[in-house]
Amino acid sequence: MNTTLADEGRQTETLAVRAWAEGRRVFMELTDGRIFGFPSDRFRRLSDASDAELRKVRLRLNGYALRWENLDEDITVPGVVAGHFELPPPARGALAVHEEHAEHPHTGRKRRAGRRT
Repeated sequence: MNTTLADEGRQTETLAVRAWAEGRRVFMELTDGRIFGFPSDRFRRLSDASDAELRKVRLRLNGYALRWENLDEDITVPGVVAGHFELPPPARGALAVHEEHAEHPHTGRKRRAGRRT
């Protein structure tokens, strides 16, 4: 079970109060105010869905699950927040192209291709 520490020092389960999709990403507003998003291509049925189908996401079980009735797909909020996805992330090569043009987080200078910092 994925939990968060509430102000009173007790553990509470991670639940969503709102869910929506923008483009190919699904977002949730959690009960503690955090916004959490994930790429739809991390789940088989969502990866094949159209943008319009993705936008039909609904909350179920008092915010414990996301439901796409038209896709017959249910995903638990605590599972997604904990990083439990059905499919792996994109291949490392796709990320490397982006990283070679990114700025170093500490110096702000552009990274050089083929070099890790």
